[in-house]
Amino acid sequence: MEAATAVTWLPVCKTTDIPADGGACALVEGEQVAIFNFARRGEWYATQNLCPHKQQMALARGMIGSAGETLEPKVACPFHKRTFSLLTGECLNADECAIQTYPVKVEGDDVYIGWA
Repeated sequence: MEAATAVTWLPVCKTTDIPADGGACALVEGEQVAIFNFARRGEWYATQNLCPHKQQMALARGMIGSAGETLEPKVACPFHKRTFSLLTGECLNADECAIQTYPVKVEGDDVYIGWA
């Protein structure tokens, strides 16, 4: 049995830094992370900012929405419209790429991501 990786909660921004139903980029430990405030659902998500298809730092500028019958939260890359699950990072309309996702918690007006 493998030991669970310890998660460190890092403060990344204030809730007011991220637009409602949109995203913004934060620099975390030298890496660009896209933070999303899915206000319509009352949920927060974080992923890598790098689109694996075009190798561009763009996902924070993508459109968020819901996919399929399960209404899975997703982000669409603004350049080529590939969509990725905000829960798992899986590409929802192609199978050759995926993105890293991070746990998010909000305490007061501070947004934290879980960093392993």
